[in-house]
Amino acid sequence: MKTLILGIETSCDETAAAVVSRSADGHGELLSNVVLSQLKEHAPFGGVVPEIAARAHVTHLDRLIAQAMREAQVPFDQLSAVAATAGPGLLGGLIVGLMAGKAIAMAHDIPFLAINHLEGHALTPRLLGDCEFPYLLLLISGGHTQFQMVSGVGHYKRLGTTIDDALGEAFDKTAKLLGLGYPGGPRVEAYAKRGNAKRFNFPRPLKGRDDCNFSFSGLKTAVRETVYSMGELTDADVADVCASFELAVAETLEDRLKRAFAAFRLAHPDAISPALVVAGGVAANARLRQVFETSAAHHGFVLAVPPFHLCTDNAAMIAWAGAERLALGHSDDISFAARPRWPLDTVSATVYGSGRLGAKA
Repeated sequence: MKTLILGIETSCDETAAAVVSRSADGHGELLSNVVLSQLKEHAPFGGVVPEIAARAHVTHLDRLIAQAMREAQVPFDQLSAVAATAGPGLLGGLIVGLMAGKAIAMAHDIPFLAINHLEGHALTPRLLGDCEFPYLLLLISGGHTQFQMVSGVGHYKRLGTTIDDALGEAFDKTAKLLGLGYPGGPRVEAYAKRGNAKRFNFPRPLKGRDDCNFSFSGLKTAVRETVYSMGELTDADVADVCASFELAVAETLEDRLKRAFAAFRLAHPDAISPALVVAGGVAANARLRQVFETSAAHHGFVLAVPPFHLCTDNAAMIAWAGAERLALGHSDDISFAARPRWPLDTVSATVYGSGRLGAKA
């Protein structure tokens, strides 16, 4: 018998709703996936403004839920459960989605599932096809940069995290510094394609260190100092900075991946051709995708990168995480509160860098 799950995602600047089905054998099917981006609303500010994001969720969420249900051709009385992102994220937005999910669950007397946004990313490949536990997850987005060892639903071990800034934030800040606009990742990538990546020797943070952590604040500082020292930039200068920045990131990730592969093999020596799952908006970068493919193949891993619309924030991953948890008999009380900070791995010690990302890690 199939379960039908409505998912709701409002953790940041995408308002999203989706419906997925899960069969008894674990096979998943995406029935609808509606995402409304708020990029235009936040672009003038060079980043996400929490109050604007929350108001947009209030304005659009009900309509998007109705659209997702209509596209899935599923009436509310046939739903098995409702899943909503409960954290981590912006508190105002989380509350909007949680309240909507709880209201639907109560109105139709069905289970409610409060989902960790990071767990949604971690389990997405299992919606798309066979992806056996255990596997290695690299999550790279505007708010998160971390390695997680995924051993089962609810079983995660953090191998490494950023001690200061997330990789997506580094891309956005570099783009802002160069006057390229927001979001920065696609714009930096576009300029990098026609630039000279050898012109500037930017640092490769933590390269060679015997752990799986990341650091990008020093790289951002080096880019800023270089740009300020040059005065007025030509178009070629901008392209060269972007290319050199992207190369530094690529070589940093290659080194960090090598450490993470070794740590995974130490924990799971009998795993045969395990998967490297890469999720988050930065996973769309073509130069970095080459690093993932080459590194995974060299270390005996199979690369699994969800399509772009399932790498960035979406409700399909929230619905699927709910389906996986419901299959194990899990559900949450209607009083479950939003958690702006909610680590996926609750066992590993907090990593202290700037003090800002420790609780996210």
